[in-house]
Amino acid sequence: MLIQTGEAPEAIRAEFGGFADWFRAAMRLEPAQMRIVRADVGEPLPSPRDVAGAVITGSAAMVTERLDWSERCAAWIRAATAAQTPLFGVCYGHQLMAHALGGRVGWLPAGREIGTESITRLSPDDAQGLRELPPVFPAQTTHRQSVLQPPSGAKVLARSQRDPHQLLRYAPHALSTQFHPEFSAAAMRAYIAARADVLREEGLDPVALAAGVRETEDARALLERFAHAALTRQRAAA
Repeated sequence: MLIQTGEAPEAIRAEFGGFADWFRAAMRLEPAQMRIVRADVGEPLPSPRDVAGAVITGSAAMVTERLDWSERCAAWIRAATAAQTPLFGVCYGHQLMAHALGGRVGWLPAGREIGTESITRLSPDDAQGLRELPPVFPAQTTHRQSVLQPPSGAKVLARSQRDPHQLLRYAPHALSTQFHPEFSAAAMRAYIAARADVLREEGLDPVALAAGVRETEDARALLERFAHAALTRQRAAA
């Protein structure tokens, strides 16, 4: 199941498709294999026990706004974690999982992170295909808020130069990434272009950022391995 907490800007969506298209492609799922719930527009979430797993998307909203739909998602995350439902949060979903499970989210002290960043692994982790990640790998990023303090018991698995909490594990079947494994290089460049004026105002160079964008296959593969593991687990339990 894809818990959609937002959508790509209209101009980007017109050229590259929407979040659901990106996640489905990254997970290599057929349309019938991925249920989509638009939590951000009030669609109800099913029982965590009725899904093989859930991926929680990014959003233009901020977790610190404590929007009603977001807090309902947070309660669902707590129930899903207790039920041992496989979970994978991305960007907003990463922050929402940390918030739901007792962590603290706020503005990234180093300022906006955007573009292809080098992610450094901090500790080994054999679950959900993380052993295949190299010690340093590129990933797409775009965010202004972040996890400032992970929940008690969460394991920090990777960081970037600006963000010390790029990859967290909360439980054997629950992890999240601040980076965007679903983003293609083309989508990343489109986000940079769409925000070029704001980036310049913040002292960033959109031309240099766009030139530094590259494909991020190691990061992208995390989603495919997550989906495969969740479906395999569901079949084994049937």
